[in-house]
Amino acid sequence: MSIRRILVTGGAGFLGSHLCERLVQAGHDVVCVDNLYTSQKSNIAHLLGKPNFEFIRHDVTHPLYLEVDEIYNLACPAAPGHYQYNPIKTMKTSVLGAIHVLGLAKRCKAKVLQASTSEVYGDPTEHPQKETYRGNVNPIGPRACYDEGKRAAETLFFDYHRANKVNIRVVRIFNTYGPRMHPFDGRVVSNFIRQAVRGESISMFGDGSQTRSFCYVDDLVEAMIRMMNGPDSFVGPVNIGNPTEFTIMDLAKMVRELTGTDRPILHKPMPEDDPKQRQPDITLARTHLGWEPKVALREGLERTIAYFRGVRWEDFRAPTPNY
Repeated sequence: MSIRRILVTGGAGFLGSHLCERLVQAGHDVVCVDNLYTSQKSNIAHLLGKPNFEFIRHDVTHPLYLEVDEIYNLACPAAPGHYQYNPIKTMKTSVLGAIHVLGLAKRCKAKVLQASTSEVYGDPTEHPQKETYRGNVNPIGPRACYDEGKRAAETLFFDYHRANKVNIRVVRIFNTYGPRMHPFDGRVVSNFIRQAVRGESISMFGDGSQTRSFCYVDDLVEAMIRMMNGPDSFVGPVNIGNPTEFTIMDLAKMVRELTGTDRPILHKPMPEDDPKQRQPDITLARTHLGWEPKVALREGLERTIAYFRGVRWEDFRAPTPNY
């Protein structure tokens, strides 16, 4: 195996820290860049003493000047409460961040992977969602800063690929969960587990009939690495997620069972433009990457709950008032 110098933007976040860990374990030289806006330095504390890992506190809305072989671009708040708190900053992170990593990749002749999102599909009229589906996104709604920011980033990646021959990869990430989720990120899995293990009532938006497909973080990271290491002829976009669909009520019942809580479920109004269905078609990932998720939801939730039970709540604060 050839040792590569790999940049991971957003590397101190939930997904980024797991990716950095895998790449460090594989022996690569890893440069983690993060401004710690919604992430935690504690996520990478165990890597800081490693000789093949370094951390740089930096905001990707400003240019980066490094020498690297590969770039994973994960920098962007991903939870609705976080990306809606400062929507202009969110859009800048997606668009300027993409421009800056693509410019770096062009200069260094590096491969660069964009962590895009299932949110590019908006509130889908196609189910499950294939990569050919162009989406149903409200461009002026409260979620547009993230949805349209990620769509614009994909545009930039493919334009740099066509115009400048930059070696790109684009993955569209569906709901992912696991240890190191921020307890106050406002996502449904972390919300339910945090409330359950603290003996609080479970907060649910709507009646719980809306669906999601939950992918365990280890499966997700494996797919991203396979995509980066795959043939240059397959640049994506490719859906990465678990095709097994659950209602939010199914999730709540499973979390209550696994945590042993008897606290009630409290229903709240649905947020604006919240998608009613989300399920990936992963035919392309199976065909081109030989990948499909292995960790079932119950097993993944057990691991995530064990992590949350060990959390010292005083070490965490809500990164924004919206959680």
